[in-house]
Amino acid sequence: MKATEALDVTLEDLPMYLRANHSAYMDVDGATYYLTDVNDRFWRAQDTSQFNDKGHFVDCSELVPTIGEFMDLAFLDGKTIPEVFESATFYASVKE
Repeated sequence: MKATEALDVTLEDLPMYLRANHSAYMDVDGATYYLTDVNDRFWRAQDTSQFNDKGHFVDCSELVPTIGEFMDLAFLDGKTIPEVFESATFYASVKE
């Protein structure tokens, strides 16, 4: 579940935040993405407006093994997280 308060995180701190917390939500250009790891081994982004047959968010990026590769993925209409960072808002993922 997406927290209501935005995170105060810099671009330089975001990879460390993701490693420590395993996920975050990112709002950018009217869309919300769930940035998450998969069993602590791979990273991916998911589109929160689409669901698969199990009711889970649909992947909108490749699975990559490192946070560095994840930050460099151009899954946002050809842009990477660093390229949209200034216009994005990040939120913690909280468990219910």
